[in-house]
Amino acid sequence: MKLPSNASLSRRNFLTSTAGAGGLLFSGGNVLFAAPGEIAETDHFWYRLAPADGPYIDTQRGSDAFGFRDGKIFLSEDNGKTWPHQNDFEDAENIMFSSILRNGNIVFATLTKIYLSDDRLKSYREIIVQDRNGNDYLPHTPKNPLLPGSYFYSLDGVHTHDVEGQEMLIWGNYCNVRTGAVPVNIFYSTDHGETIKLAYSFGQNSAFQEKGADPADYLGAPGNPLVCRHIHSVSYNPEENAFWACTGDLNRKNGHGDECHWLRGTYDKEADHWEWNVQVSSDANSRFKSGGINFVDGEVYWVADANGPKTIRETYDRGVFKCDPADIAKKEKHIMLFPAQYEIAVMTIEDEHIVIPEYGNANPCDCGILYSPDLGKSWGQYDLKEFGDRSGVRVNPRNSDGWFRMCLREKWMNRAEVLFIKPKSTPA
Repeated sequence: MKLPSNASLSRRNFLTSTAGAGGLLFSGGNVLFAAPGEIAETDHFWYRLAPADGPYIDTQRGSDAFGFRDGKIFLSEDNGKTWPHQNDFEDAENIMFSSILRNGNIVFATLTKIYLSDDRLKSYREIIVQDRNGNDYLPHTPKNPLLPGSYFYSLDGVHTHDVEGQEMLIWGNYCNVRTGAVPVNIFYSTDHGETIKLAYSFGQNSAFQEKGADPADYLGAPGNPLVCRHIHSVSYNPEENAFWACTGDLNRKNGHGDECHWLRGTYDKEADHWEWNVQVSSDANSRFKSGGINFVDGEVYWVADANGPKTIRETYDRGVFKCDPADIAKKEKHIMLFPAQYEIAVMTIEDEHIVIPEYGNANPCDCGILYSPDLGKSWGQYDLKEFGDRSGVRVNPRNSDGWFRMCLREKWMNRAEVLFIKPKSTPA
């Protein structure tokens, strides 16, 4: 692969060139043009920020990209070079989740509402989630309107899978962190977002309820003893036709014991029925407090987010791991691919490329990236200090120009920049 002509910029020039842009550039009617970001490099990949004068790029697929800015939503068909499709959307700055489906439909969500566009943003409509009985599943009315909870935000960046010849959209909400109490759910759609349903609902965690709430009004599924704080990852293994999910966070005195679970789910398409079983539950200082579930050739890969209380003689059970899915509960069967010193919660694997953003709140580096070009046989560990204290989440697979996309967060939850990473080589 030929090195781009501007890939040798110094970090000083790179910062100067990306920090000074501002405003929306329109030309030729209402088409938005965004100036390309300058490119820097590591030994393993080139990287750049999304243009500062364009929309916030929330997701990508193929050559399509979906973004928002200034009360509008935008769609690009050339990886963010131009944005010919747009529409007004008053709550644009509160978009927390989006996914582009194979047929071109776009699903996007704010804190409490989820929408579908099936005509390249000419129009969009709210979708009401259905519960397992086919009834409307509506957001609760918060006691404090400023804390409505986050119903749809996700940490991972891969939400669609081919399941028995049919595309399925599936994800779990990362919630109960900043915006108020909310139920913890896994959502899915088998019809390109036209219908969105609950695949699983966790129980009522007494540690995460609205202040002053009566137990009779607790959020979560009544009667389900399995509780957690939020979901870290949901993925699909085609070799066993099964779905896997992992959760956080701790073992709380005012909760119901361990909250770090691995669940395995199967879906009966004809009956539209789910079966979920707990494979392992653990406390916070465990590799089972994890995220970034990926399946490659039948093996499960994940990263450990272990933290929480420990004795002075304990170490944190961290790293990048893989094993046969049948052995997930058997630590002696796990293979450590990288001995991470600090907790990590997000990972995307495409072909043999592994991209792992490091968790800035815990890691002394500024903007850390772990990268492997060969499924964990070799690694590069980089600190992109020019971006300041950042944590990457929601890593999308490469677009048609070869760039991974990730959201950078300040203090883990605050939206910051969008970073693109392009591998320098493809494994043989």
